[in-house]
Amino acid sequence: MSGSQDGNKMIWTTYLRVVATISVIFLHVAADVLYQYGCIPDFVWWTGNVYDSLVRFCVPVFVMLTGVLMLSRTYELNDFLKKRFSRIVLPFLFWSFIYVIFSLNKKISAGEVMSFFEIIRWVFESLRDGSSFHLWYIYMIIGIYLFIPILSKWAQNATEKEMLYFISIWIFTLVINKPIFSEFRINIDLTYFSGFIGYVVLGYYLSTKSFACSKRILKIIAVLLMFFGAIITIFGTYYLSLRNNNFDEYFYNYNTINVLMFSVGIFLFFKNIEISNPIVIKISNLISKYSYGIYLVHVLILRFIYDLGIDYDFIHPVFAIPITTIVCLLLSTLIIYSINRLPYGKYISG
Repeated sequence: MSGSQDGNKMIWTTYLRVVATISVIFLHVAADVLYQYGCIPDFVWWTGNVYDSLVRFCVPVFVMLTGVLMLSRTYELNDFLKKRFSRIVLPFLFWSFIYVIFSLNKKISAGEVMSFFEIIRWVFESLRDGSSFHLWYIYMIIGIYLFIPILSKWAQNATEKEMLYFISIWIFTLVINKPIFSEFRINIDLTYFSGFIGYVVLGYYLSTKSFACSKRILKIIAVLLMFFGAIITIFGTYYLSLRNNNFDEYFYNYNTINVLMFSVGIFLFFKNIEISNPIVIKISNLISKYSYGIYLVHVLILRFIYDLGIDYDFIHPVFAIPITTIVCLLLSTLIIYSINRLPYGKYISG
């Protein structure tokens, strides 16, 4: 399925990346509430549940944008590994070591005694498994990047029917791999169609697809997808948590139909909107430019501001979660912007 994508027409990807960047911070702030199910007032937990459910699209949308921006290009393998791939890996390694240092300092400050070889082993295990919980995404996206030079050639030459064939089987794997359908599962290996790779292909397909209906109809469809996706996530999570008397994040999984619905909805919504406010455009361009670095550093900033007492409950969570998100976003952007201006800073800022 080939198709050229005009740079000016792709400005919507900037706004969508900004929304996803803010949403991932918002998600991590709200998440602290959810694991306290049964130990905090119901309204506080519901606040976290609603907020978190509304931003579960952030990771799928990041992956979809990878498909939009990378599958439309042809790469020479050596050039890709030296330029594109290194832009992901070098900042990731730098910030991984930063998180290791902070975690190690915390262990030592807590009075834990470790020999030199124990420290070396702990550092190795931290880097192997992820030195911070949010870095799982980078390990995942690195795996996808390794496949991009191959996948891009297929995507650009695939027909729409072939593209839909892949997407359809991928969606089928999202459904059939869930526990509720385990008894219907047949012993056919569909791992080649499973996981986040489907979001890459889906993002590229939706970005190049010209729909017959008007933008108004597409926006209505997008809003409905977001609405029903959010409703299923919110009330599905509540139902399972109530039934198990413990927080159950089954419907929060990124590879679920409800999260897919919301992700497709917000993707189509932004693809069909136009923003002309110069202030919004300027701020969006700034955040978008440093979005990768913001993602890498924001958990470190959250730890810092949490120590200052700024978290989800420094005032009522309805207000505290958005405020904490904004503070973290501003500080993260400032730090990455400052590092980027240093000599060779661009290699570690992200």
